[in-house]
Order: sequence, then C-alpha cells, then structure tokens
Amino acid sequence: MNLRDLEYLVALEEEKHFRKAAERCFVSQPTLSGQLRKLEDELGVILIERTSRKVLFTPAGDAMAQQARKVLKEVRELKSIGQHFAEPMSGEIHIGFIPTVGPYLLPHIIQDLREHFPKLEFYLYEEQTQVLLKRLEEGELDCLILAELEGMEGFGSISLYQEPMWLAVPQQHPEAKAKAVPLSNLKGKKLLMLADGHCLRDQAMGFCFAAGIGEDQRFKGTSLETLRNMVAAGSGMTLVPRLAVPANTEEGGVSYRPVIDPVPGRTIALLYRHYSVRRPCFNELAARISSLMKSLLG
Repeated sequence: MNLRDLEYLVALEEEKHFRKAAERCFVSQPTLSGQLRKLEDELGVILIERTSRKVLFTPAGDAMAQQARKVLKEVRELKSIGQHFAEPMSGEIHIGFIPTVGPYLLPHIIQDLREHFPKLEFYLYEEQTQVLLKRLEEGELDCLILAELEGMEGFGSISLYQEPMWLAVPQQHPEAKAKAVPLSNLKGKKLLMLADGHCLRDQAMGFCFAAGIGEDQRFKGTSLETLRNMVAAGSGMTLVPRLAVPANTEEGGVSYRPVIDPVPGRTIALLYRHYSVRRPCFNELAARISSLMKSLLG
C-alpha cells in the first residue's frame, strides 16, 4: 500500500467514475483500476463493486476511503510543517476564492504576489463558499480569500479590506444621473440577486431587508456577469462589489453609482485552519494584499 493508491481511492470515491478519477490523478484508467485491485488483494476485502453503468463502494470501501482522506490530509500537514521551517515563503500554496471575489481581485494582486514572493508557487481554485470551507477543513486548500460570514468562527481569519457595494442600473434609469445614491432611495424597489449558495446574495439581502428593498423574483443570476447583462438589457438593477465596477462607470449599457447613507459593503478576509503551521506565510500574504487594496480602494 502506498500514498498514491490512497489518492486513487479517494478520487474514485468522490468522482464515482473511473475515467474521471484517472484524469484527476493524471494516470490512465487501466493504471488506476489495476492499482485499486492490488489494494483490494492486499487488504483481502472488496472495496468497489464494478458494474457497466456505475461505481458502487462497499461498506469496507467507504470506510477505507474515509480513513484514506484523513491519512492524506496528515501527510499534507507533515509536508507543510517541513516547508514552513525550511522557508516559510516558498513552496506550493493552494488558495480558494469565491466567484464574486476571485475574478475581480486577482488581476490586481496576482502578478505583484508572484514578484514579491518569487519562491511561492500559487495554485488558485474557485468554488462557492461552503465547498471551499469543506476543502479547507479537509486540508485540500491552505487558505481561502472570501467574504466574512457568520459561521466561520471555527477558522482563523485575517481581514484584508472593506469592499463597498455599488448600484448598477440601466443607463436610462433616473438614478444613473446621480453622483451617489442614498440607500433610502431604493426603499420599495426590487433588486436582481444571485441564486442561493452565493454569499454575496446573503450579504446584499441583509442590506436590502434592513432598508425595505425587495428581491426581484423574476430572475436569479448564476454570476455577477449574468446580472450585469440583465441590467444592461433593462431588466432591473442590482448591487455589485466595488472591484467588479469597470474603470468606465458608464459601460455596456450600465451605469454604476456608489451607494451612501449607509454604505453597503463586505469584509474580505483570508481564512485558514487554526492549527496551520503556515500562519507566518498567511500573515505576509495578507499584509501585501491589504497594502495593494488600500492603494486601490482608498
């Protein structure tokens, strides 16, 4: 038995498909299947029921995959400990981003981070919040950059920057003529929102509920870009994070205006496991990102 066999087992348990698991592990399907048969022979139990249509894990297979996941997590931690003591700002670092942060933040920071920390090898992942939190907890990711929400108290957190939300309206909309829009102006109106599962939806809904603003139930976007296109088509208005606002605030049929009294916003933070030995690395990254965002957002 070796660690690679455990990686094959976990990949198959998660993908439930031999070809997809093999592609994920960068091996051929016969290699993955053959190694798992050898693992079964070594253990003396059947782990997987192979049928022509689907992959079924036996109770022994489920238990083995669960334990294998723990072993692989501990191995990653051991490697991380060694790397940390050898040189904290070097080696691989796996960072998760939520969809409403990654595409808009990364263009402003990634080149600078690579130049500032040349010995770090960045691996970047984009998923919704709950998926990222699970992957962080299981040790698949080193840290996350996302919007702070309740329920994240089980992780360490370093605040990076405060990001205000702007109003996006069709260019012919009356609010497009204002320099800034008081939140009270939107009372009784309805805004386009992202679908369930996006943390930006929860944050926007919080501000809207407090201000007497409703949700436009006719459409729920799967991304900020979809909402932007709906606004451009004259189908409504929405709130967008400041970094998603283009340099030209009159672009593509959409006008972007700051919202005031009060300013709706969110805290973007770096999350990590409390016991992670890479805290000095996270501190350095957070300080650099905070500095860059301070210059950009003021």
